[in-house]
Amino acid sequence: MTRLVLGSASAGRLKVLRQAGVDPLVRVSGIDEDAVIAGLGADAPPGDVVCALARAKAERVAGELEPAVAADCVVIGCDSMLHLDGRLCGKPGSTSAARDLWQAMAGRAGQLHTGHALIRLLDNEITYTTAENAVTTVHFGTPSPEDLDAYLSSGESLRVAGGFTLDGLGGWFIDGVDGDPSAVVGIGLPLTRSLLVRAGVSVAAVWAANPPASSARPRPRNAAGG
Repeated sequence: MTRLVLGSASAGRLKVLRQAGVDPLVRVSGIDEDAVIAGLGADAPPGDVVCALARAKAERVAGELEPAVAADCVVIGCDSMLHLDGRLCGKPGSTSAARDLWQAMAGRAGQLHTGHALIRLLDNEITYTTAENAVTTVHFGTPSPEDLDAYLSSGESLRVAGGFTLDGLGGWFIDGVDGDPSAVVGIGLPLTRSLLVRAGVSVAAVWAANPPASSARPRPRNAAGG
């Protein structure tokens, strides 16, 4: 039974997976993200940066798993950053930084890069590893000064890459996305499915081994509605 291990503390990623019928084991890597980025150099392309971070997270978690889990699992690490005006933006370090970021991106579009790394473990050995980047264009609205103040006071912007969410309070100020919305939340389901297939794991197998504990899958309604 292939266990899915999410190497992330992101509530958004966990929500995406649970809504897609998967309740993963959650393991937080605790890597030094600044050190990983510094090791890549200032000219590293955005995709390389987020994939390196995702890979570092997955590798750290894979190396710390208990043998019972590492006997048959896939570890997924992710990292997201917004590319705007030639720079990569992670989580704002302060409310002031979040305000500056929102003032820069309001009424414009930016590219959200989400790195996905997958490590397949079988019999406590790594049998496959890969990493790939998903790019989604996000079209930002222009919140009024009052709305922006209220949003920033919520603290949500400090917890997420680019200072915004699609599935939370920030969704009020997103005019649209070109690409995979789940990747904007933090983990792209189409790309993750592709990575799983390459590792020899089906979505059906992941469903079977990682069912949400809260409820069984709903049955289809009949033609009469009910």
